[in-house]
Amino acid sequence: MKKSLFLILFVFAVSAIQAQEIKWMSMNEALKAQEKEPKKIFVDAYTDWCGPCKMLDKNTFSNKDVAAYINKHYYAVKFNAEGNEVINFKDKVFKNPGYDPEKKGRNAIHQFTQAMGVSAYPTMVFFDENAGFLTPVKGYLTPQKLEIFLKIFATDDYKKVKTDEDWKKYQEEFESTFSS
Repeated sequence: MKKSLFLILFVFAVSAIQAQEIKWMSMNEALKAQEKEPKKIFVDAYTDWCGPCKMLDKNTFSNKDVAAYINKHYYAVKFNAEGNEVINFKDKVFKNPGYDPEKKGRNAIHQFTQAMGVSAYPTMVFFDENAGFLTPVKGYLTPQKLEIFLKIFATDDYKKVKTDEDWKKYQEEFESTFSS
């Protein structure tokens, strides 16, 4: 009986942990999924050598509120900004012709990285339901600092924010609900 109870509790614990992970996919997979079910796209543009990128994974993307919100409202893309993935986006093919698989540390910058306007790592990039570019957000963000960006784009509130004053007011009135 004790073994059965332990096994049941173990299965629930594993399920709860898995439910709190972001369901990452490639950009090509997200674009294909978007054709079937329109949803915004959230891209984490990272590099293997980037310390703040690893902190983002460990501290922010592992947060249960962040993971649940991203999974519900976005197709989440994990994109190595210096990798060699081939991306088909808006009738164009993006590659990394300078990619060197033997190289340790920094590598050549992917063409899609440049197309998204990524100039620092990490950068999170938002796209609308039609794969239209919205904006990049640079740097390491805590769950609470990322929350405002996740929500302003998911709810389309960004369409109401037209000036710096509008953005300042939005930030002042924003109420965070994500745990730390």
